Amino acid sequence: METFSFKEIVSELSEERRHIGSDTKKNEYLPMPDVSELSRAMDLMVKILFPGYFGESVINTENLNSYIGVYLHKLVNILSEQVYRGFGFHQKEGNVGFISAELANQTCIRFISMLPMIKRKLYADIQATYDGDPAAKSLGEIIYCYPGIKALTNYRIAHEMFKLEIPVLPRIIAEMAHSATGIDIHPGAVIGEALAIDHGTGVVIGETCRIGKNVKIYQGVTLGALSFPLDEKGIPIKGIDRHPVIEDNVIIYSGATILGRVIIGKNSVIGGNVWLTHDVPPHSKIMQRKAKENVFIDGSGI
Repeated sequence: METFSFKEIVSELSEERRHIGSDTKKNEYLPMPDVSELSRAMDLMVKILFPGYFGESVINTENLNSYIGVYLHKLVNILSEQVYRGFGFHQKEGNVGFISAELANQTCIRFISMLPMIKRKLYADIQATYDGDPAAKSLGEIIYCYPGIKALTNYRIAHEMFKLEIPVLPRIIAEMAHSATGIDIHPGAVIGEALAIDHGTGVVIGETCRIGKNVKIYQGVTLGALSFPLDEKGIPIKGIDRHPVIEDNVIIYSGATILGRVIIGKNSVIGGNVWLTHDVPPHSKIMQRKAKENVFIDGSGI
């Protein structure tokens, strides 16, 4: 029978610190973000953005303001702490800079002030999804059921945090939706109003994507990078534009793959399973070639 020393295992695990970016004493006190608390914050934001759809309260015109006010107060308390922890994570990773609880609170308030704008964009996404899907029976059904809206809700929240340069929290929020829906939207992508993601499973939208207004994307679409320029150490260079630009009123059908910093011109249609690595002018229709049929008799032509 094998034996082991509990104390030795604990010691070995404690010594293995390669996954921690900065191992300096001055950073050890900084708390790390709490995913469960961030999930609570997301639940509050969903209740604020879609009052009456999520949560236990019965909403009417008389209590709506107080309902939103109570949830906003709770949100600020939770989110300020997580923003502070996000800044702390940035320091632990070796990016030393000034942080304080007051700075975190101010950043949180700046984000909260963006919630009305986030809500307007989300309702444009919802309307576009309803208008483009004959199976949709109501706007409420889309809010409750459609994975594209869940992914866009997390994305639009995460994107505003990304713009405020809040470390790590935007990625956590984006990955919450990715895990739940199979839709992977990097919070750094810039997406215009009225995006409809139909079905959605397998959609990938990279960090430097630019997507215009009134765009529709079906399941399995990849807006990715074609290649990664490397530095002198052979490591991909970060921060360069490497993903597609999709202009207004474009439709991209299921399974299409568009790679690199290419431009898909406005009012274009990209067919299913198309592979694109070059620019497409406005008003284009890009489709697969039709399958060629051949008749083989007694093995001839094989």
